Amino acid sequence: MVYTSVDSLKKGISGILQVDGNSVRVLNEEKLRTSLIDDLIYTAVFSPDESVKETACWIIRRAGAALGILPSSIQSLYEAMGRGEVSGFTVPAINLRGLTYESARAVFRVALRGKVGPFIFEIARSEIGYTEQRPAEYAAAVTAAAIKSGYRGPLFLQGDHFQVSAKKFTVDPLKEVGAVKDLVREGIQAGFYNIDIDSSTVVDLSKSTVEDQQRDNAAIAAEITAMVREIEPRGIAISVGGEIGEVGGKNSTVEELRAFIQGYRRELATKGKGLKGLSKISVQTGTSHGGVVLPDGSIAKVKLDFDTLETLSKAARKEFGMSGAVQHGASTLPDEAFDNFPKRGTAEVHLATAFQNMIYDHAFFPADLRSRIYDYIRAELAGEKGLKDTDEQFIYKTRKKGFGLFKKDMWNLPPDVLKGIGKELEDKFYFLFEKLNVLNTSDAVRKFVQPVDVPVPTPPSLSGKGKAAAQKMKAEAYDEGE
Repeated sequence: MVYTSVDSLKKGISGILQVDGNSVRVLNEEKLRTSLIDDLIYTAVFSPDESVKETACWIIRRAGAALGILPSSIQSLYEAMGRGEVSGFTVPAINLRGLTYESARAVFRVALRGKVGPFIFEIARSEIGYTEQRPAEYAAAVTAAAIKSGYRGPLFLQGDHFQVSAKKFTVDPLKEVGAVKDLVREGIQAGFYNIDIDSSTVVDLSKSTVEDQQRDNAAIAAEITAMVREIEPRGIAISVGGEIGEVGGKNSTVEELRAFIQGYRRELATKGKGLKGLSKISVQTGTSHGGVVLPDGSIAKVKLDFDTLETLSKAARKEFGMSGAVQHGASTLPDEAFDNFPKRGTAEVHLATAFQNMIYDHAFFPADLRSRIYDYIRAELAGEKGLKDTDEQFIYKTRKKGFGLFKKDMWNLPPDVLKGIGKELEDKFYFLFEKLNVLNTSDAVRKFVQPVDVPVPTPPSLSGKGKAAAQKMKAEAYDEGE
């Protein structure tokens, strides 16, 4: 059910949760997990009243904190990887474009069964738009899934590809960088304590030297990093990632890595003394987002350059103390590729499109809903079809945009359909986690990551205070302007 007013929401949580200042007490965990959390997350996503949505998101976040589910930074673990104190696994970073609550539950089931320590939930700037999931909603869905599943521990939420648009940057650099900064602020306020800055889009390969090619990239990354350090919550060192090669472009080189990091560090030093820099670096080694689509809609086999990936990871650790290199666009790679990532010292791998494909192509997914989505794409998004695209290629590349437009239809699928899709996703997550060697790694996270309960201002709807009071509490929770 969906709560349509704050009063009905307050009545719904009565006897199960209790609001106590800017915290929530769990009075009946069994009822919270068996029924209330389903209603809370549905309300957070679909209530027609924005104040009710905000209130539901806050209650979910604070209920999670009461149970030991805390938004956290992976920074300290990555620093330990950079020092060589922990190794042998690659951290999976998972983008959930649709059925986020159900999909995240599948992840947590695997994490609990396999004693998995580091795993990240992320969403990219572009995905936030076409899946219609703002950071607060995405964080709420993942937290609700953790509560439902009985998970306890740090919750690694990440802003993936918080990307500078090259086209918009050319027209108005300040405005475009400002838009990314605004998104970073929104993400941090929602508990995204891991931020991947992607300014690789402004790399200019026409310049004569690698330093000049990477100059704008380094300057933008340093500028946004400095802002992150200014507004990160007390007690939290947000993990910040940079990128030197746009996914789908030319393969990265160690020379580019050095030029970028050296330029980045020079720029960051001008922003303030002792500012913490990057924990990892994203590189290009032959993949593309979603894979290369063949005319029949199938995915071409990609030959990923693992030698380059290994060389870049080693350089990132040995020369700059980072955790290593990050591989994007990996989910559609062949199964036999995945155990290469930990063997080659890859710090993190990003996985997205395969899970989208599993949802759309699942035998339980209603054929009539799939047809409605595809018909909409053909009618309303025809301008996005390439001149040489077959219909199969066009649908494959564009159907990701159905997740936002048809979000409610998907969330309202029958329980047996959701269960079937969830089981197949769970099997896939287990396979990937096993290949990436993150099974039985919970001790590593406990050793290096100490979650912090960041105060979150009570929404005016529950506090009885005005917006000004809420803003004051927010300023007290975050080191803004210091």
